[in-house]
Amino acid sequence: MLSHDVFFTLHDSSAHAAESLLQSCHAKLRDHDGVLFFSVGVIEAELDRPVNDQDFHVALHVVFRDRASHDLYQSAQEHTDFIDANQGNWAQVRVFDSSVSGGSGRSD
Repeated sequence: MLSHDVFFTLHDSSAHAAESLLQSCHAKLRDHDGVLFFSVGVIEAELDRPVNDQDFHVALHVVFRDRASHDLYQSAQEHTDFIDANQGNWAQVRVFDSSVSGGSGRSD
């Protein structure tokens, strides 16, 4: 599996602007072939320990079945449309891609 994590720092960091980006992520990025997990949300500002990176407003997390699914997503029209519609408010975008193994987590 491949985890694709994107952290957006916005020029306009208002709640309205963040919500607009969240809605666009849901509309354009969640329903691609090979997506096993999708989530998007705003920074949890109260978690401000020295190790917490606070330099973003919105975080997108997508886990793909494999690299091929990720690569198709990158060139999909919906992904291109998402970028075109939203990049004007992006001060910075950081992308972290990593290979991940499965696991359902703890059950207790």
